[in-house]
Amino acid sequence: MTTRSLAGFTGAGYDKGKPFYIQVLWMLVSGLVVMPWWCPNSIRLHVLRMFGAQIGIGVSIRHRVRIHWPWKLAVGDHSWIGEGAWILNLEPVTIGTNTCISQDVLLCTGSHDRRSNTFEFDNAPIVVGDRAWIAARATVLRGVTIGDDATVGATALVANDVDNGSTVFAPTARRAE
Repeated sequence: MTTRSLAGFTGAGYDKGKPFYIQVLWMLVSGLVVMPWWCPNSIRLHVLRMFGAQIGIGVSIRHRVRIHWPWKLAVGDHSWIGEGAWILNLEPVTIGTNTCISQDVLLCTGSHDRRSNTFEFDNAPIVVGDRAWIAARATVLRGVTIGDDATVGATALVANDVDNGSTVFAPTARRAE
């Protein structure tokens, strides 16, 4: 049995990708300009690009979208990211073209090594292919690739790759008889 001591956590091997002052500036600008409902999409995209996000043409990123590090985000042409989505991209997240990330989706590249005494990071990138759809409130975990033309149903939890053209649904509850 592992004795866990979170006090010993070091974050060894994790690279935030930008200096501390850029991280702080992003957190301020994100909360004050990028996330609010009143910010036009064109300004939102411009600010994200200024911070290093690679964003194609015709992209729509709605309000209340949380993006941890924009310099670790790439979004292809004509893709949509819905209200309240959270892109927790400690590692790179790549979203293809004509892809829909619906409302309140969580793309989470971060995790921890449960076998580590100090609970060190166990992060990995996420790739979402072209023409994919991740429906409302679905969660995609670190290291997953969602294939081209794939669909992830509402509220699904995805911990493994999804093949091109495949559909993944959340388990459904049965009504008591």
